[in-house]
Parts: sequence; C-alpha cells; structure tokens
Amino acid sequence: MAKYGQNARAIAALVREAEVHRDVYVDPEVFDLEMEHLFPNSWIYVGHASQLSKPGDFITANIGRQPVMASRHTDGSIHVFYNRCPHKGVKIASEPCGNTGKFFRCPYHAWSFKTDGSLLAIPLKKGYENTGFGDAKANEGLSRIKNVVIYRDFIFARLNDTGVSFEDYFGESLSTIDNMVDRSPEGKLAVIAAPIRYMHTCNWKMLVENQTDTCHPMVAHESSAGTAVKVWKREQGDATETPMAVQLYGPFMSPYEFYEQSGIRIWPNGHGHTGVANSIHSNYSDIDGYLGQMVAAYGEKRAHEILGEVRHNTVYFPNIMVKGAVQILRNFIPIAVDKTLVESWVYRLVGAPDKLYERALMYNRFINAPTSIVGHDDLEMYERAQEGLKSNGNQWVNLQRLYEAGEEADATAVINGTSERQMRNQFHAWAKFMTMDMNKQVEAAE
Repeated sequence: MAKYGQNARAIAALVREAEVHRDVYVDPEVFDLEMEHLFPNSWIYVGHASQLSKPGDFITANIGRQPVMASRHTDGSIHVFYNRCPHKGVKIASEPCGNTGKFFRCPYHAWSFKTDGSLLAIPLKKGYENTGFGDAKANEGLSRIKNVVIYRDFIFARLNDTGVSFEDYFGESLSTIDNMVDRSPEGKLAVIAAPIRYMHTCNWKMLVENQTDTCHPMVAHESSAGTAVKVWKREQGDATETPMAVQLYGPFMSPYEFYEQSGIRIWPNGHGHTGVANSIHSNYSDIDGYLGQMVAAYGEKRAHEILGEVRHNTVYFPNIMVKGAVQILRNFIPIAVDKTLVESWVYRLVGAPDKLYERALMYNRFINAPTSIVGHDDLEMYERAQEGLKSNGNQWVNLQRLYEAGEEADATAVINGTSERQMRNQFHAWAKFMTMDMNKQVEAAE
C-alpha cells in the first residue's frame, strides 16, 4: 500500500525547518515520486554543446527515469528529444555519445528520423495509407522536449511543460558557470574526454549535501589526505615548490576556522556555494603565460576579478556540482533509492595553457575517481549513513547547525562557512519542486 501517493501535504511534511525525515533517503516510494515529480519539475543538465561539435553528433542522458538525447542538426541547431522511437518505443541511441550521420535509424523496424527529430522515412509506407497515420503522434517523429535552454554551451532541459522559467530557477547562481567559462581567454570551454564514472551505494542526495559540508574534511579525510600531508612534510627536504598533487589534496586538512571564514553563499531554489572569501583552490601555483593571456583578453581589472573568484563547490539543485576554479562538473545521477552513478566531467579552457587542463585532470583523478585518495572516505560515510538510517532509534536527520529561526527565507545570503543552511536550502527546494505539480493536480481536480 502506498504510504505517500500523490499527497503533497505528506511529502512536504518530510521536511521540517531544520530536520528531514529518513524516508527522503531510504524509502523507495519517495524515490519513485522524485523520478515522477522532482526531476521533471526542475531544470536538469543534459550535456555540453562542445560534445555536439559536428552535424549528426549526439549524446544521451536521463532526466529522472526518462531517457533523453540531444543532437546537432545540419543547420547547426541543437535539439533535445525523448530517446524512444514513436513506433514501438525502442531506444534510438544506446551509446553515451556518437555521430549518427545524416539521420537516426531505429534498430528494430528501420524507421528513420532527421537530426532535428522529424520523421524521414518508414519502410513499406504503403501499409499506412488510408489508416489515419497522418494524424497520429508517431507521424511527428521523435518527441521533442519543449523547454530547453543552452546557457554558455551548457544544455539544460525541463520535462514538464509548465513550471519555473530557466532565468527564475537559476537567477544569480549562473555566475559560477559564467566564471568558469570566463577563465578561458576565448570565453569557451570544451569537453575533449569521457568523464570518470563510478557507482555509489547510497542515495543521490547524500552526495549533493556533501558538496557544501565543510565540517567533515578534516575528520573523514584525516587518514588519507592527512597522512599524505605528513609524508610530504617529512620528505620535502630543501624543496621550495610544493608539488601540484600536494597543492590539490593538502587543503582538505584545513581547520574549521578556515572553512568558517571562507563562507557559504545561499541562492533561492536550492542553489548555493562554499568558498565566498577564499577556498581550498586559493593558493595554487601560477601557470606561466596564463595571466598575460587573460589580461590581453579581458583587460587588467577584469582578468584579476575573474581569477580572484575561487569558489569551492557550487550546487545547482537538484543534482550537479560545478567547481569553476578547476573546471569540473559532477553529475549525481539517481539509479535507485540506494544507488547513484557519479559522472565527473573536466572541461578544457579553450586557448589557455595545457598545464591548466593537466591540473584539472589530476584533481579529478585524485579526488573524484574510484582510485581517489580521499573519495573512498566519503563513500564509506555514505554507505554507513544508508545503513544507519534504517535504525528506528531516530527517524529524523538533524540539519540544525547555525539555524536561525524565522530568518531563513528563500533568498540570497552569505553566511558562516560551516553552517548547514545550504543543506536546509536544498531540502526546502526539494519539497517545493516535489509537490509543485501535485498541488496543481489537486487544484485541477477541485
């Protein structure tokens, strides 16, 4: 028997001012409702336009449980469709990416479609004469997703026809994407390699929360990053330059005071970022020639403004994190209530020195890969939480650190860097977008 069904009030009750019920992490029905409501109501990252550099290029993705695909048409335009043939429902593309040539061809009955999704040809077409096929939805070709926005080459889509506009949904939070793109002297990013992918046996929201949790690094990573730092201090001898690897993992052992002073910025609709005043990316070595390129492209003042913005992790609700200072996007893809696929993408700064891309790739391998120095620490915590939340001792998860009753409206704010307010912000957005169309359905029925 369904525990929550389409009851918006029951779903909203899972989120209190500073607590959330364990069911948001462990209940399969809640997960199913997320797939049905939360993801279709939200703007979801599909891919990057540089992955579609030539006509016929395509990428595939999922929005909740809905398989989607994006393609570059012959006129250079980008289109996003549901990834299923209008005939028998077979997935058109099963690979993560590729080039289909001049048209898509269904592998089952050879229906073919132009790269803008329109129907091109049907075998034995005479069999459809005088059947009314001209008025059938199948005759329209691949079903297009109407709400698509390409923002500085980042492709976002919203499945539901109605909802919050792209501009209102993201608002000022798009400044993180702006900063990441502007770090290229040419104002362009490029995906030139596959992401790191690996599975986590936990609920997807645990990974999203962890991106702005600044009270765990010096604890959870003490045995990994902490040990590595101790080894470097012991072995560095007369070295005057800190190796790139140590620059990347060393700051994970920064004290609470560092994170408190770094700050967190909160934006409406669940978005926010750590590292307002400074961050773990603040003290990387300069790359020869890079500043000169930036000054030539933007002028002295603007170049220093761009490079001086070193935000740590920006959460774009519901399920991506952008790390502008090292050009990384992590996509937390829900598979089941206790299974999440993580994709960690690295973007190349077009026109910038290769050393910057090398540093970004190294960061991704050191921090986000299955072979990561610190990643296994987080994964163990997620798994322990997934198991521990089955306990009946306490059914509520506490997010009360630096909570200010009556002061936490859905608005922009800069706060103490160890606050759990961004997590509270995410869950208030979760309740909002989970119930948005449930409420409309109730209103329509009344």
